[in-house]
Amino acid sequence: MTFPSRRRAIGAAAVLAAGLAGASALPARASSASSGGNAVPLRRAHAHNDYEHDRPLHDALAHGFTSVEADIWLRDGQLLVAHDEWELDPSRTLEALYLDPLLARVRANHGRVYQGYEVSLQLLIDIKNTGEATYRELSRRLRPYHALFSKAIGGRVHTRAVTAVISGDRAARGPMEAERIRHTFYDGRLDDLLAAPPAPASFIPLISSNWNTSFTWQGIGPMPAAERELLRRITGTAHARGQRVRFWATPDQPGPAREAVWRELVAADVDHLNTDDLAGLAAFLRADDPDAEAP
Repeated sequence: MTFPSRRRAIGAAAVLAAGLAGASALPARASSASSGGNAVPLRRAHAHNDYEHDRPLHDALAHGFTSVEADIWLRDGQLLVAHDEWELDPSRTLEALYLDPLLARVRANHGRVYQGYEVSLQLLIDIKNTGEATYRELSRRLRPYHALFSKAIGGRVHTRAVTAVISGDRAARGPMEAERIRHTFYDGRLDDLLAAPPAPASFIPLISSNWNTSFTWQGIGPMPAAERELLRRITGTAHARGQRVRFWATPDQPGPAREAVWRELVAADVDHLNTDDLAGLAAFLRADDPDAEAP
């Protein structure tokens, strides 16, 4: 299959099957936690730059988000969470903001992020510097949490409470592919969807793309027919390969233009809608997406 050369950005993410590991398999360090309320999970809701909210992770889960994004930097042997290097704070580690709270929540919810729902939370980890070295450190630091994370062995995926997808610096791909047992998955790009043969969904569960690389429409007036057809061709190709679709840099200012783009994304069955406005997207999906809720 070919796509117009000026549009080389196909966002896709592999189908992350439902199912969670039992709480008894989790380390004892997560001895106390709240289940985080009774929000109904929203299968399309992705918290872009989640760590910039007042309560990283917790605010997204309170709104029912099923995918959250954390940018990490390797600094002095620690994995610190921030968008820009000047914002690095040694207290804001990946463990403190995400891994330990998730572990505690899953124990409290008997093996699930959302009690009563068979949904695996996608933790999109964006590597900001020294891709290979950062990934190796990340892989090492995930070991105490292995019971929490989905894994791939020989092309077979075993889904657990959280699925870690690695984005950002592309140098991480080499050491990931070399792992015999992986507790991470790779965030691909349009070229990965177009590759012949394509990498399997068991390795690339998510191919993310910049909306503005593929589309000119920003929600003003009707979406051009050719762009609507391209969007649906992208999602159709990804879904046929067992992958999911996500675009970043979609309009995110409240108003009719943003909602028009979101409606087209839902109509095309795009899997993850990207936002910094947790309440805004949650309200939109509950009102306008007939398939909003996760199973």
